[in-house]
Amino acid sequence: MSVPMLKIGAVLSTMAMVTNWMSQTLPSLVGLNGTTISRGGTSERIVSALYPSPEEGWQIYSSAQDADGKCICTVVAPAQNMCNRDPRSRQLRQLMEKVQNISQSMEVLDLRTYRDLQYVRNTEGLMKVVDGKLKVASENPRSLNPKGFQELKDKVTQLLPLLPVLEQYKTDAKMILSLREEVRNLSLVLMAIQEEMGAYDYEELRQRVLLLETRLHSCMQKLGCGKLTGVSNPITVRASGSRFGSWMTDTMIPSSDNRVWSMDGYFKGRRVLEYRTMNDFMKGQNFVQHLLPHPWAGTGHVVYNGSLYYNKYQSNIIIKYHFRSRSVLVQRSLSGAGYNNTFPYSWGGSSDIDLMADENGLWAVYTTIPNAGNIVISRLEPQSLEVLQTWDTGFPKRSAGESFMICGTLYVTNSHLAGAKIYFAYYTNTSSYEYTDIPFHNQYSHISMMDYNPRERVLYTWNNGHQVLYNVTLFQVIKTSGD
Repeated sequence: MSVPMLKIGAVLSTMAMVTNWMSQTLPSLVGLNGTTISRGGTSERIVSALYPSPEEGWQIYSSAQDADGKCICTVVAPAQNMCNRDPRSRQLRQLMEKVQNISQSMEVLDLRTYRDLQYVRNTEGLMKVVDGKLKVASENPRSLNPKGFQELKDKVTQLLPLLPVLEQYKTDAKMILSLREEVRNLSLVLMAIQEEMGAYDYEELRQRVLLLETRLHSCMQKLGCGKLTGVSNPITVRASGSRFGSWMTDTMIPSSDNRVWSMDGYFKGRRVLEYRTMNDFMKGQNFVQHLLPHPWAGTGHVVYNGSLYYNKYQSNIIIKYHFRSRSVLVQRSLSGAGYNNTFPYSWGGSSDIDLMADENGLWAVYTTIPNAGNIVISRLEPQSLEVLQTWDTGFPKRSAGESFMICGTLYVTNSHLAGAKIYFAYYTNTSSYEYTDIPFHNQYSHISMMDYNPRERVLYTWNNGHQVLYNVTLFQVIKTSGD
């Protein structure tokens, strides 16, 4: 569809990204698992890429107009592991396993044959002696006296261990015939696959898909902010720790930091576990321990640009702890902020001060006595922790289950228990609010931490001892250069 100078509505649907992506320059068109841009003439089209099912083809393009006359374009392309699900790929992996098994069997045969051959060589002289004596005895039986007969009998007894060796040879000979037949079958299957695939380099195609997905994610990051319209089903990453806690990755954009941090419990804790990668966190391996100089309160911690920001226990002091240097860089009191369960979320847990980060920077969500317990949002300067600007949302904090910031908007859930939904949104750019009705599945029925990561565009939650991710769906209207 070609509409010059048009406004585009695009639904940004992002999947959980637990690894960093290389930032690359976008060419004419990229498409996989997110949102893409294609440029042509004087207009810019936004393409929303959706996850296909395994039965769908490589790419499907479609376009339509919504009720407002906006052009919506769609491209469906393979997911990252599409090639891995292809039957030919599975068949090739099975063939590789068979080849490996055959190689191992051949190696065992070779070692056993070498060992038995050495034994036969060692008894070769004895066999010649026995053979000579038997020939003499057969030609002249009277020459074999009782003493000579006993000597011949002893030597034959020494040759008895050769019998199992010969039996093993017979078994090995059958195995060799079986392996030969299996190799012949493998060759036929490989030839069939080669004919089916034709001139395509399957591995090259898979690499091209991965490259497209990487470049798409880079493109998605360039698109900027949008309004939350949906939350995916939960993705359980791990079950660890107690009922309450927090876990996170660095929220700084851009960042190449793959580390994951975990903080178990909601008060008086000082132990922070740092995992090298998300995969290490999932397996519970390759971690180091940080012992904070001051204990924490609540679960509203955030890692931003290599530093942990957290609320000091029994105070309204915010501490910035730098992981690399293992030192406190700055600490500052959040003036008037309640603490020690004065104004927590509905679940309690000393959750008076909730620190978070989004596309616009570092935030503190809390309340004060003058604000009558209503949620207050303050944007913080990351280096000094000074308050840059503050908004009174008018929403009672004790009625909130949890909250998180996306693109300068605070989203509040109405409960921490099962059946919760995202109920309230406050827009700092317009100092306005609205009530929302965005459901999400609270799988383990008790969320004590919920934070958005703008780098990965997912929600991190701690749900009754489970570490869970949610993908988010954002909506935005992007103007072209002619608007």
